[in-house]
Amino acid sequence: MAKRVFDIVFALFLLTLLFWLIIVSVLMAAIDTHTSGLFIQERIGQFGTKFKIYKVRTIRESFSSVALPISKTGQFLRKFRIDELPQLFNVLKGDMSMVGPRPDVSGYYDLLEGENRKLLELKPGLTSIATIKYTNEDAILKKQADPLVYNDTFIFPDKVKLNLDYYYNHSICGDFRIILETIKVILFKKN
Repeated sequence: MAKRVFDIVFALFLLTLLFWLIIVSVLMAAIDTHTSGLFIQERIGQFGTKFKIYKVRTIRESFSSVALPISKTGQFLRKFRIDELPQLFNVLKGDMSMVGPRPDVSGYYDLLEGENRKLLELKPGLTSIATIKYTNEDAILKKQADPLVYNDTFIFPDKVKLNLDYYYNHSICGDFRIILETIKVILFKKN
């Protein structure tokens, strides 16, 4: 109950401060990607239920083999994780929490076994210790011969381990520290 209150208060606070930025980002993305500017996708949530996640669109729907699929605006939005801000509405709806394992597409968390399935008891979050550790995940994967195999073999299992540690040790104070660390990493990370 305390975590839900924390989530609502924090999400409302951030929306009050950043709603204008969400609107501007969606408009910029709409112009740059020639779409609505919003990206809505099905993800796995608490207890393995599916929900629709909201993001600012950063990838063009159709692109030539010469063009990059990520728009120029999208590159900027991703760098500062502005594309994730619409998920504050997911937090208000109760689909997500401020802190928890990042929601994934089908085929990952929903297939966990044994003790690892405990992660499905948590609401997915906007950020987590794993998010902080793998803030440069795209760059890591770009260096791999087979990014999907590398993710499935090394990154995802490590995220599960980090998220299990969170499962057993989470607290409101800990969540606040994770949020502050996330802000620090976003603003001051090296490319």
